[in-house]
Amino acid sequence: MNKEELHKLVAESKKNESNICQICASRDGQVVYEDTWRGFTAEDAINVNSVTKGIMAILTGIAVDKGCIKSVDDKVMDFFPDYQVKRGEKTIYDVTIRHLLTMTAPYKGKSEPWKKVCTSDNWMKTTLDFLGGRQGITGKFRYATLGIHILSGIIEKATGEKCIDFANKNLFLPLGIPEHTLHGTSDKEDQFNFFMNKGPRKNEWYSDPQDTVTAGWGLCATGRDLAKIGDMVLNGGVYGGKQVVSGEWIQEMTSPHIKLDKRFGNMNYGYLWYQPYDNREIYAAIGDSGNIIYVNKEENIAVGMTGTFKPRIFDRVEFIEKAVLPVVI
Repeated sequence: MNKEELHKLVAESKKNESNICQICASRDGQVVYEDTWRGFTAEDAINVNSVTKGIMAILTGIAVDKGCIKSVDDKVMDFFPDYQVKRGEKTIYDVTIRHLLTMTAPYKGKSEPWKKVCTSDNWMKTTLDFLGGRQGITGKFRYATLGIHILSGIIEKATGEKCIDFANKNLFLPLGIPEHTLHGTSDKEDQFNFFMNKGPRKNEWYSDPQDTVTAGWGLCATGRDLAKIGDMVLNGGVYGGKQVVSGEWIQEMTSPHIKLDKRFGNMNYGYLWYQPYDNREIYAAIGDSGNIIYVNKEENIAVGMTGTFKPRIFDRVEFIEKAVLPVVI
């Protein structure tokens, strides 16, 4: 497959590829392929959904590198001394940052309380109310988009900065990614529009009523931005000759900490990053609608891909390897 054939494949797709907006691939630090579809330009940002989680893992690593967070084994409650723990709740005191990063933190109830959290005046407090439970720390994987919001609060408490300012200063601007602003509005109608609107967005990040960014979703970025972040991960935290995050953190972040089940493609899970294959140096930050940062250390290639809302599309790894890599290798 060549570039023209790939463009046509995506442009004419009526199925899985029909929502792809941008693909950018870099090799050896240089963009080797970039294309856009569906009225998007290379500079247009889009909500990359749960790829946001992968960015939060990197920001956590930077905070650890700077000594703001001493260890991923720090207890979550140490960062929220003013939070009033519910009577009889004991598990919450044992939850660590590591549990958040590996999705092994325990939560009450069978499903995430989206309405309760996202209509509350204080999303952080309401999310903390969801943390813990009678079963204790089980080590069981539980994918929780709302729970990761706690990471934003931890970074703010640890660094003394708003998370978006910390991200701009320590990650986005060093990589040449445009400075991001807070989205602002967070009512029900706006949240629906943020997910469903298929037009370009600003360089923004969704935020709660306290101006804390949503850690599990809501970062708006371009395919080019995602490829830059992938290139940085590919090179052990180095971008443009500068160490953005330590190589030790990148190694720990992408190492397998838990084996996932069939629902998640039997992949390995690191710190909010996936390892799609056992014993291969391929890693990914994956979001709904096929948004992805794909890192292939075997071929020294990083790929960023964005897509508008489309249900039941989770993983673009196979598409990248069958359709994109042949174009750039």
